Amino acid sequence: MLFLVPDKRGNGLGRLLVEYGMKHCGVKSVTVNEQNPEAKGFYEHMGFCVYKRTDCDEQGAPYPLLYMEISQR
Repeated sequence: MLFLVPDKRGNGLGRLLVEYGMKHCGVKSVTVNEQNPEAKGFYEHMGFCVYKRTDCDEQGAPYPLLYMEISQR
């Protein structure tokens, strides 16, 4: 999971971290809490698209998750 404290958002740090993960660690997909529209928008801006949605998280808690993968441009 990737979280940035609010005062570090909007300066390109999140983009740099995701780009590093994609280039050096093979990151091609992410899981986003649907109740976090800012995160969903961030990943969409980075080129990710939702390919799956669940009503609960992996532990069965009622937190809907969005599974996103990098779109093939």
